[in-house]
Amino acid sequence: MIAPADAVAAIRARTKTAPKIAVILGSGLGALAAEVAGATRIPYGEVPGWQRSTAPGHAGELVVGRLEGRDVAVMSGRLHYYEGYDIAAIGFPVRVLRAWGVDTLVITNACGGLNPSFVAGDLMVINDHINFMGANPLRGPNDDRLGPRFPDMVGTYTEALRELAHSVDHDLREGVYVAVAGPNYETPAELRMMRGWGADAVGMSTVPEVLVARHGGMRILAIATVTDMATGIPGQIDHVTAEQVLAVANRAGKRLGELIKGVIAKL
Repeated sequence: MIAPADAVAAIRARTKTAPKIAVILGSGLGALAAEVAGATRIPYGEVPGWQRSTAPGHAGELVVGRLEGRDVAVMSGRLHYYEGYDIAAIGFPVRVLRAWGVDTLVITNACGGLNPSFVAGDLMVINDHINFMGANPLRGPNDDRLGPRFPDMVGTYTEALRELAHSVDHDLREGVYVAVAGPNYETPAELRMMRGWGADAVGMSTVPEVLVARHGGMRILAIATVTDMATGIPGQIDHVTAEQVLAVANRAGKRLGELIKGVIAKL
């Protein structure tokens, strides 16, 4: 098994930058990576133990450089459980970032809106989550050097970072994100069930990375881009395609990029 330290050594061989801030960019949200100044671009396949991303709209490279005057590492694309990877492989990049010295993680995703008051194009600050993926990257033997056997999940999404995001963009939504395994979109019955749980948005990512980041004691800010409405309410049910999701995510990308840059500038 590849250790995070081996991956860190490979990254350090390519760049002398030592960022404290990392950003994970989700489906169709990769435009921000192009704004990183003095960028070193490292394909995931060139980092030991780091799997290649196969999902549409994910470049699959680590971009290291400067953004808003701060050293940053930007993951342009992520791994998903539905791609067939072991759940631990999805959390591995976060292990690497933490071992590299990153202590603040900003995560983005494209999601379906469960809250009927939302509209496509909204940005939602995640304040809590429901793990409905049926898997957990923390399962198995625990390395106490990385984090506790039973990490506390209260306050996982750092309140100070959520407040900072709202100070940058006053029109943000906030709510609970439920993660599913995918790759199929949810049935209307499943959507109604999730709304009954109190979830405001649903997607196929983010939670595995959050669990690993929380285990490692990182500060976490997660922003979900609502790309379609998935309420499951009769009369409001529409078909969803991956092309539609990417199109909306691309349109919302500029606003999301400004939000992330604004947060980084104030950190």
